[in-house]
Amino acid sequence: MIPKCFFCLSILIFPLLLNAQKITYTEPDKDDIRSVDFDIIGKIGNNYLFYKKVHNNNYSISVYDNNMQIVDKVKMDFLPDKLINSDIITNRDYFYFIYQYQKKNVVYCSAVRINGQGKLMADPVVLDTTTINFFASNKIYNVLYSEDKQRIGVYKINSKDESRYIFTSSVFDGSLNKLSKTETAISMRPNTDFLTEFALDNDGWMAFVKEAGNTNGGGTIQELSLLIKQPGVDTLAAYPIVIPNIYLDNIHVKVDNSNKHFVIVSFYSKQRRGNIDGLYSTLWKRNADSALVSKVFEFNDQLKSNAKSEGSTRAAFNDYFLQNIVVRKDGGFVALSESAYSSSRGIYNNRYDYYGSPYMNNSNYYLYGNSFGSSYYYPWMNSYGYNNYPQLTRYYADNIAIMAFDSSANMQWTSIIQKSQYDDNSDNFIGYGIYVSSGQVNFLFNQFAKRTLLLQSEALDITGKVKEAPTLKELDRGYQFMPRYMKQVSSREVLIPCQYRNYLCFAKIEF
Repeated sequence: MIPKCFFCLSILIFPLLLNAQKITYTEPDKDDIRSVDFDIIGKIGNNYLFYKKVHNNNYSISVYDNNMQIVDKVKMDFLPDKLINSDIITNRDYFYFIYQYQKKNVVYCSAVRINGQGKLMADPVVLDTTTINFFASNKIYNVLYSEDKQRIGVYKINSKDESRYIFTSSVFDGSLNKLSKTETAISMRPNTDFLTEFALDNDGWMAFVKEAGNTNGGGTIQELSLLIKQPGVDTLAAYPIVIPNIYLDNIHVKVDNSNKHFVIVSFYSKQRRGNIDGLYSTLWKRNADSALVSKVFEFNDQLKSNAKSEGSTRAAFNDYFLQNIVVRKDGGFVALSESAYSSSRGIYNNRYDYYGSPYMNNSNYYLYGNSFGSSYYYPWMNSYGYNNYPQLTRYYADNIAIMAFDSSANMQWTSIIQKSQYDDNSDNFIGYGIYVSSGQVNFLFNQFAKRTLLLQSEALDITGKVKEAPTLKELDRGYQFMPRYMKQVSSREVLIPCQYRNYLCFAKIEF
């Protein structure tokens, strides 16, 4: 009798499991040419919003309903003809559109609040201005926001004097009320010191690092300082970080709001510009004058073997780049990295070729820091994070390495998600996106199957065990997904851009 009951129950449940995942596509917008820029704003109320820019002066917000049918296309007529840069901060009931533009010899950083129908909730407000004597083609300001989105930071760095940078920062609350504005001089050694990896916590503390290297390439950092700007204090506190006899590369800083820590993670090598040997990490209490703990984790042969891409002749981890640091409430953290590289007509481009010195790529004396992976503004059909070459360039994105550490920076487990991807002249369709559901982290990425790109999903649980999920259903062969630009908008929904017959559209995936 009991087996019969289980059999009947499984018959009732199985169809529900089959229908648990659903994909809904938007209709391709015929006005979206191949050079359209876009940003996924997210879900506000019952609507799904996307920001688009066609050419230099056609800005709009596309609003879709729950069935991904277009509700409205709102032109952003309040914007100037040409923006230098824009950032989007999405909340439950509205979003902030923060934008930079130049009028005569003044660069403005302004913000406006917009609701779920794409309509302005108030007039734009000016957050800061800068007077310059040149045409600004790159952004002057960088925008940060805290995890709870109740603190918004805007900063700029004047590097006209190479030995003395002027760091100006403003912090606003969640309603854009200015809480503070300070200007501080930072002593620098020309061509040696660089500022990077800015972060803002929920209480308005700002942290970043000053690293000492050179402009000839990465893998040469042997000096590191943590700079902390405390709310209500006009000065910057600088704390040297003790580094053992190693060379750091690809430094990341992450805020741990639960424990009021700053987490600093970096790959390292034992020799200058040598092979990547392991991971270095430091945990810093924000009101302390020394590190809580610093650890060096050396990769063993087994991990290197698992991480190495199939058929690769390169040393393991030499092509890996840190992409995200996820902090846990218990003070531990998880480091995510991916193998990414490119080649041009047989010329191999490694981490030192296109990541050697990302901090000095601006054409004026305002430094805006290293923003790799931090921007919310993505150009479609244009390379992201890599150089463009006039000849054929092939981009690769291979395995993903995930490493978990406890609150004392001791390694707990490591996992490798195997994948092999490449594309020519664009990296929009390679890479991966992540979303969190049911206590596990899910990775979405394209994989070739019988000459067709299929969206694959793999899940990672809290113990580091990887489970391959079935190929997603309702995949229309006419759509090519861009998982690296996807965005989770609810506990069981993600929005992901895709290309259909050379037109931009979007898909909502419900899990």
